[in-house]
Amino acid sequence: MHNQHLIESECPLTELKGVGPQTVLKLNDLGIHSLTDIVLHLPYRYEDESIVDINTAADGEKITVAGEVYSSPQLSYFGRSRSKTAFHMLVNQVAVRVEFFNQPYIKHQVVLGETVTVTGKWQRSKQIIQGSKFSATVTDSSDKALVPQYSLKGQLKPKQFQKLVAQALSLTDITPMIPDDLAAKYKLWDLKQAVETLHFPADDSSLKQAKRTFAFCELFLFQLKMRMLNMKEHQTGLAVGINYDIDAVKAFIETLPFELTEAQKKSVNEIFRDIKLPLRMNRLLQGDVGSGKTVVAAIAMYALMTAGYQSALMVPTEILAEQHAESLAALYKDSCRIALLTSSVKGRKRRLLLEQLAAGEIDMIVGTHALIQDEVRFNRLGLVITDEQHRFGVNQRKRLREKGEEANVLFMTATPIPRTLAISVFGEMDVTTIREMPKGRKPIITSWAKHEEMPIIYQRTADELKKGRQAYVICPLIEASEKLDVQNTVAVYEEFCRQFGAERVGLLHGRMSSEEKDAVMERFSRHEISILVSTTVVEVGVNVPNATMMIIIDAERFGLSTLHQLRGRVGRSDQQSYCLLISNPSTETGIERMQIMCQTTDGFVLSEKDLEMRGPGDFFGVKQSGLPDFKVADIVEDYRMLEVARDEAAAMILSGAIDRPENSGLKNRLQLELNTLEID
Repeated sequence: MHNQHLIESECPLTELKGVGPQTVLKLNDLGIHSLTDIVLHLPYRYEDESIVDINTAADGEKITVAGEVYSSPQLSYFGRSRSKTAFHMLVNQVAVRVEFFNQPYIKHQVVLGETVTVTGKWQRSKQIIQGSKFSATVTDSSDKALVPQYSLKGQLKPKQFQKLVAQALSLTDITPMIPDDLAAKYKLWDLKQAVETLHFPADDSSLKQAKRTFAFCELFLFQLKMRMLNMKEHQTGLAVGINYDIDAVKAFIETLPFELTEAQKKSVNEIFRDIKLPLRMNRLLQGDVGSGKTVVAAIAMYALMTAGYQSALMVPTEILAEQHAESLAALYKDSCRIALLTSSVKGRKRRLLLEQLAAGEIDMIVGTHALIQDEVRFNRLGLVITDEQHRFGVNQRKRLREKGEEANVLFMTATPIPRTLAISVFGEMDVTTIREMPKGRKPIITSWAKHEEMPIIYQRTADELKKGRQAYVICPLIEASEKLDVQNTVAVYEEFCRQFGAERVGLLHGRMSSEEKDAVMERFSRHEISILVSTTVVEVGVNVPNATMMIIIDAERFGLSTLHQLRGRVGRSDQQSYCLLISNPSTETGIERMQIMCQTTDGFVLSEKDLEMRGPGDFFGVKQSGLPDFKVADIVEDYRMLEVARDEAAAMILSGAIDRPENSGLKNRLQLELNTLEID
């Protein structure tokens, strides 16, 4: 669990009163195996059950009121298991009817003339409270009754769980994790007080302060861990810096068929500065689609070659690996020995390639995940580059680095990652960003059309095809059913075949084998087909400069970042390109998404918007393993606190304050976590 380093407890669950084998099983089912786990099983929200004045309560609002019962409760049944218990009560001189559905036992708790408390939905026009909670006792109206709501299963009840929490807190030591000077500087509470308040809040303001303290603690500890991991990365590996031949590198840059942008030059300089240091480089290079990251990587690999080191470039798909190998061979001409390694390279050819690699007869190797297999050995690996591996967490990145004891590491991504996520997900890395596009590129013109306007879309597509251009048509993934995805994509494919002729249209979807997919992409690359109808498998795809039109069906189903990635498949030449979003959005968010896409082609602006609209979990997809799992902190809402925590963590490490005796508990916990980082 991410936060277990906050609190330590050795006591078993059976130390708690009322916890026998059955309750232990119920708690285990919730992922609770220790007192620490109970204390950290925090409420996911709080219900305000303080008593309100019914005269000022809004219609439809959930309220809690106290009053005198003035009619006997009536219980009526309809059907086998449905029932309604109704009675009248006087609240602030207002006669109110109370109705409880399917809680027949309440009839025996309601006593004529008694004062009771009811929580429920207020229907002002009918003067009815649709009850959800009944109590025969009355809380003082001045009390602010915030009731914690826990995520529980089966027969575990909230009140029973709160009793266990109270016991666990009394038996558990909560070591302060934030140094006193920081706690004073940011007016933070003691951690034990914060945790107790999260479970038993007195009022809104104390709950807010408890959340603030706990969130800062989570972010600060995470940033300390990232900073220490970064130091560890830099300190392992190279004992000396790499002395590349600067004149040879400059001569190579002169041979490039285009001029580097200022952003590319800055990126190259940052990478070279790292390579020269007697430390291992650990850098993320992020830039929008088409910003020229590959050229930066090519220059870095060339520099390593001049110093007698090998480089490896790992990409997600075979077809992309082939394309990278071809484009690098064209850039280097005959000055470098390049090889391609994918699962398609088999038998004698593979054995020979692996022998040459181990003997140092290959300068650069481009490949898929085949590169990290045990049989692949290098002679002197100096640089490992991975493209589009932002879905990898810290542990997976670690595995790849270990291929070469001396290897510098460069990650490339065309998914512009918002600053808040870059700090969180890639916190152990240095980040280089390219925000400038190469000269001569025309911005892609994006427009939004409704489904009923498809005849106009067909005409615009025909106009592009007449100019000898090509088009992508993307269909959304319908998560509920892969079968529906295929049906949906096939239906769109058949319609385009009717419009343009089957011989001009290709089809690509998730049920096809990788060989079938590669064959279709190959035909599209060679312009043997003019239109490619596909699911989003084309997102991290090949470079087809002749494709100038991207048509996205049901565009409201995609996040902004995915739409932007898809749009980046076109606009790869000096020809004007277009992106057409086909969508009939039914929500305000859907309409806003379409409007934002038409207004900007800046991936970084879009990624920030996407993060605001969808949250971090959806940004990378559910399977993203690099996202920290915080209990209270929210990296979108608390991004300012995240940045403060990052700065304070850096200051603490750089100043050596982490080594002071008073911070020994904190350092020991962090060291333990770093030592147990496993490779998945």
